[in-house]
Amino acid sequence: MFETFAHRLLLLWGWPRRFATLAVGALSALALAPVHAAPILFLTLPALVILIDGAVVAAPRGVRRLAPAAFTGWWFGFGYFLAGLHWVGIAFFAEGRSALIPLMPVAVVGLAAGLALFTALGTFVARLLWSDGPTRIFALAFGLGASEWLRGHVLTGFPWNLFGQAVAFTDVTAQAASVVGVYGLTFAGIAVFAAPALLADERGRRPWLRRLTVASVLALAVADVGWGAYRLSGAAPTGEAVIADARIRIVQPNIDQAVKWSPDRRQEALDRLTTLSDRRTDPETLGAMSFSEIIWPETALPFFLTEEPEALARIADLLSPGTILLTGAPRIEPDDDVAEGGRRYYNSLFAIDDTGAIRAAYDKVHLVPFGEYMPLGSLVRWLGVDQLFRGIGGFSPGPRRNLISLAGHPSFSVLICYEAIFPGEVLPEGGHPDYFVNITNDGWFGHSAGPYQHLDAARLRTIEEGIPMVRAANTGVSAIIDAYGRLVASLPLGEEGVLDGFIPSERPKSYFQRSGSAFLLIFSVFFILLSLIGKRNGRSGS
Repeated sequence: MFETFAHRLLLLWGWPRRFATLAVGALSALALAPVHAAPILFLTLPALVILIDGAVVAAPRGVRRLAPAAFTGWWFGFGYFLAGLHWVGIAFFAEGRSALIPLMPVAVVGLAAGLALFTALGTFVARLLWSDGPTRIFALAFGLGASEWLRGHVLTGFPWNLFGQAVAFTDVTAQAASVVGVYGLTFAGIAVFAAPALLADERGRRPWLRRLTVASVLALAVADVGWGAYRLSGAAPTGEAVIADARIRIVQPNIDQAVKWSPDRRQEALDRLTTLSDRRTDPETLGAMSFSEIIWPETALPFFLTEEPEALARIADLLSPGTILLTGAPRIEPDDDVAEGGRRYYNSLFAIDDTGAIRAAYDKVHLVPFGEYMPLGSLVRWLGVDQLFRGIGGFSPGPRRNLISLAGHPSFSVLICYEAIFPGEVLPEGGHPDYFVNITNDGWFGHSAGPYQHLDAARLRTIEEGIPMVRAANTGVSAIIDAYGRLVASLPLGEEGVLDGFIPSERPKSYFQRSGSAFLLIFSVFFILLSLIGKRNGRSGS
């Protein structure tokens, strides 16, 4: 049955082939949050292998022989990113962006088309190592794995919905991120998921090479599951290992993005936040005074906090001695070097004590292009179309990621929204924190897959670094995540409420911190060698 399907797929050509490749890519997105149907990749990645086989067979001689495989990768990537990131268009309907609504279809399609260039590059590289034998799955794993790494680093990087996130669909299979990181999971996962393509191969040819390939794939799968089971077997039950004197309250106000920035709704936002912070959820909870840390989301206060002494006074009235409020809010700073207005704006987190004093602050370092700043802004102004993009950008990046240590409180490092998706870029200068504080406002994207995908990425950072995380999101999903990536507690998307708990204390060893890049090099060399062995021992199709 599989051989019949593979044969029909192999013979497709023209637009039927393009549509089939796009559909295979789109179905692959089902492996991501919130569906988490990772086994679908056991069908779609073998299908991609067969589609590349067809591209190799039909390729002309000369330099152009590489193009069909690259086009196959582009159509696959276009389907994958269009299905996985279609929710980005919801942000165009937010308050103040009505001028951008006509651009929504162009932006969504353009984003998918642009990101698909990376998968095209991946299959292009895979084609260089391709053979007609079983080791071609390692050529695909190396090519796509390398292109995923590039996607996370080129320009400002966009490592959203990496293939490795599909491998982490269970707590057990996710633990290998503590050794190889999500990029390592990507390399290994592509090889394992693509392995069923071998079922369509001729069984009698080069049996030793087939056995070597199958043994290598099984070794990767067993290592992933075995390490995960071993690591979790030594972990305390979820939620039991905590910092006893660090009871926290996470506030999820669920404020509609369409009205959040309205000037006449600022007081309403502060009222809702303070009321929720002081809510008595049970007889043992005496409101805000029962907690050492209260955490509000990104830009929870839709105004410049340092210019609103009344707001600071209300916060002081809310807090009891020893309690710290961590809240997101924009920050303004005079700067004569700025041509327009002489002021800089930052997306920031403030730590405020019971006197209303700001004890510490952090300015977001890694800004969102086309969201918090406009790439090539001077060119946009020169072209005279800056009014079309009014409302985009305006923020400046902070100087560095810093460790915040306040007397009587566990140390922490801040990740504002988008910053939580970058593997290996979350630790601060000056030491390792006791926990991460991730504040975000995913309200831009409504009840879509976006907030769940964002939570998935943040969860992998805790496993990679062996550091727990508390996460406050305006509309959800707010959560407490331990250092094994397990959800200790969470609030559903789109609900108003508070999440009370303790900061997880267990911090297992993370080999990724010290040697994550070394494993990527090992995978790369190993996959290239296997691919070259297969290419040398069979027909390459060139």
